[in-house]
Amino acid sequence: MGVPDTFQALLVLSFGGPEGPEEVRPFLENVVRGRGVPPERLDVVEEHYRHVGGVSPINARNRELIVAIRERTELPIYFGNRNWHPLVEDAVAQLTRDGVRRALVFATSAYGGYSACRQYDEDIAHARAAVGAAAPELVKLRHFFDHPTFVAVNADAVRVARAGLPDHVRDAARVVFTAHSVPVAADAAAGPPAEGGHRYSCQVAEAARLVAADLGLTAYDVVWQSRSGPPQVPWLAPDVLDHLDTLHGAGVPAVV
Repeated sequence: MGVPDTFQALLVLSFGGPEGPEEVRPFLENVVRGRGVPPERLDVVEEHYRHVGGVSPINARNRELIVAIRERTELPIYFGNRNWHPLVEDAVAQLTRDGVRRALVFATSAYGGYSACRQYDEDIAHARAAVGAAAPELVKLRHFFDHPTFVAVNADAVRVARAGLPDHVRDAARVVFTAHSVPVAADAAAGPPAEGGHRYSCQVAEAARLVAADLGLTAYDVVWQSRSGPPQVPWLAPDVLDHLDTLHGAGVPAVV
């Protein structure tokens, strides 16, 4: 992987997640801080985590990613998260102690929008401010929702999933793409005003279109998941669970 000589390191920046039951509640409180999410909603989400042992797979997947990247570059790689350990502030402090003056940042979200992009810019700025004048320059890489490798990997995953279905339902299976929902107002404000907003949902839709084209599909769905926040605030819809109920009611025998 060719990298200009002016960069001395790579920071993998991600969302973070709990790695044990005792970490679930403080992690969730970090995620929703300042957003007015009622404790009752956190209780529900906390219970979901406990059904899977209180462990999110995201940190483990990111560590696997870092191992794979190390096979492609000689740059030292650092790892930091927005919401849970290892925190980005600690990673930037370590970069500074190691004498790094300029580093690339790979944010693991593929899309634009506030939570998926601009909030990571804020995370970088806050982490640099916490370190002070000695903090390295951090240059974030572009969105990768339409990168050919991202598209190809997702298309291959769909092929594998479809191949694993029983023969009698495979041809009638519906392909459904899903991404994390965000408030409708936040999506409307995503991207430069001159582009009309909706950058997040448009990029999710474009990623789905590209993957579907790779698969030769003309019929597929884009839905949303994991909404939170006050129930009176509208979020992107349809919700994946509601959509699965709709497909079931329509007689669709399987979904990928």
